Amino acid sequence: MRDALWKMSAAAQAEAVRNAEVSAVELVDSHLTRIAEVNPRVNAITQLLAEQAREDAARTDRRRAAGETLGPLAGVPFTVKESIAVEGVPTTFGVERFRDLVAPADAPPVARLRAAGAIPVGHSNIPTLILAGMHTRSELFGDTVNPWDSGLTPGGSSGGDAAAVATGMAGIGLGNDSGGSVRVPAQFCGVAGLKPSTGRFPADHRFLGPDDPGPASQLLVTDGPLARTVGDLRLAYEALTGTDPRDPRAVPVPAYGEPLPGPVKVAVVTDPGGHGVHPTVRGAVAAAADALRDAGYDVREVQDVPRLDEALEAYGRITATEFAPSWPAVRGLLGKGGDRYLEMAMERFPPASAAEFMNLMGVWMNIRRSWAEFLHAYPLLLGPVFTEPPVEPGLESRDRPGRDRVASGMRLCTVSSLVGVPGVAVPTGTADGLPTGVQIIGRAFREDLCLDAAQAIENRLGVLTPIDPMDPLDRLTENRTREVAGHDAHHS
Repeated sequence: MRDALWKMSAAAQAEAVRNAEVSAVELVDSHLTRIAEVNPRVNAITQLLAEQAREDAARTDRRRAAGETLGPLAGVPFTVKESIAVEGVPTTFGVERFRDLVAPADAPPVARLRAAGAIPVGHSNIPTLILAGMHTRSELFGDTVNPWDSGLTPGGSSGGDAAAVATGMAGIGLGNDSGGSVRVPAQFCGVAGLKPSTGRFPADHRFLGPDDPGPASQLLVTDGPLARTVGDLRLAYEALTGTDPRDPRAVPVPAYGEPLPGPVKVAVVTDPGGHGVHPTVRGAVAAAADALRDAGYDVREVQDVPRLDEALEAYGRITATEFAPSWPAVRGLLGKGGDRYLEMAMERFPPASAAEFMNLMGVWMNIRRSWAEFLHAYPLLLGPVFTEPPVEPGLESRDRPGRDRVASGMRLCTVSSLVGVPGVAVPTGTADGLPTGVQIIGRAFREDLCLDAAQAIENRLGVLTPIDPMDPLDRLTENRTREVAGHDAHHS
C-alpha cells in the first residue's frame, strides 16, 4: 500500500490515516516524492509547502495517537490556487510584483479544508493575475502543461490544480470559477470539478487590502474543488459548505436538499446556442446521457438553454464595465502579451454607461429568472464543458478568431456562472488519446443533485486519473498501440 499512497482516492487516503493503516506523514511524503518526480514535467505546483505539510501531518498523527477523532479528509494533501490565501505564504497571483505578498491568514475555503483534516501541500499555477487568458501561464512561474499532452493547454484559470490532481501530486485541488475556470481544466485534464452556487461556499475575494471588488466579481467568482473521483469531490463539497463571518454572501443552506419525486428530469443540450460542437464532445454528451438513462433518470433532449446569446452579451458588458476603471493599472501588471486576451474582450464588449449598466443589472436578474423557470421544469441540465477537445496554449490570446473560438467553446460555463447555479464537470472517457467530459448543471443550491448525476456517469464510464505526464510523442505511441490492440481484437 505504501508504494501507491498517492494513487489512492482522497477518501481511501483519509480512511487509511483514520484507521492507522498509514501515518499522515507517510501519506504526505508519498505525495512529496510524486511531486519531485512529476512537477518538473508539468509545472503545476509553484510554491511547495513541504516542511509545513510534514508538520501538519505529524500533528495529525499525534492527534490520532491521543484518541482524537480525525476529519473526513484526514491527512489528504491538497493544492491551493495562487490567488487563494494560505497563511504565511505569498499570494502572488503569478505576478512578480506580488512575490512577497505574504497572507496573514487562510482564506475561508482553505480553513474549512484544514478543519476537515486536509493538508495544503503547495500553491498551484494560474494565468497571470487570473486575467491573462484561459491557458495557465504566469509571469512568475511560466507555463503549466497538460499532463495528457504537453503540447496542449491544461485549461485555466485553475489549470495548476487540475494538472496536479490528475498526476497524483495532490488528492484535491482548490480553485475558483467565474466562467469555467474549474470546469474547463477539469475536462482538459480528465478530472472532476465543482462550481458551486453563488453563496454556497464562504470565500474572500478581496484582491489587495480591505476593499471588496464590484458586483461582477462579488457574484460571478466562486471557489470550488477539483478531484479525481466524484466521491472525493463530494467530501470536499461537504467540507467547504457553510457560513463564515468574513463572507456575508455565504448562506446557511443545508448541503443536501429534499429528494425529488419520481425520476429526476435531465434536459440535454449538446450544442448550446447552435454555435457548433466537436464530434468528440457530442459523443461525450451522448455517452453521459446513456449513463443517466441506465441509472433511472428521465433524460430528454431539449431545443436549447434559455437566452444564451443574450446572457453572453450581458456577461461581457458587465465584466468589461467593472474592469474599465482599473484597466491601466491591471494592464501594467499583466505585462506585454499578457494583456491581449482582456484587451480583445473589452474591444468586443465596450464598457457601459451608468444608465446602460443599471439596465444590465435588470437584464441579469431577468436571465436568472428565465433559468430558474427552466430548471424548475428540468432540475438538471446535461451539456458540454468546452465544445472542443483541449486546444493549444495561448489560442485565446493569439488573435481575435482565437479569442472568439475559446469564448464560444466555454459558453455554457459562462452562462451558468452568470446565472449563479452549480455545475459539476465529470470525465466520460477518452477520444484520440485525450480526456472527454461533460457538465451537469442544477438548480441553485442543489449541488447534491449534480453530484448524484455525476456519480451515475462515473459509475458507468469510469475514472481516468491519476496518470503519468505525456509528451506528444508518448501520446502518439499510445494511440498507435491502442489502434493495433483494437485491430487485433477485431480480427481475433
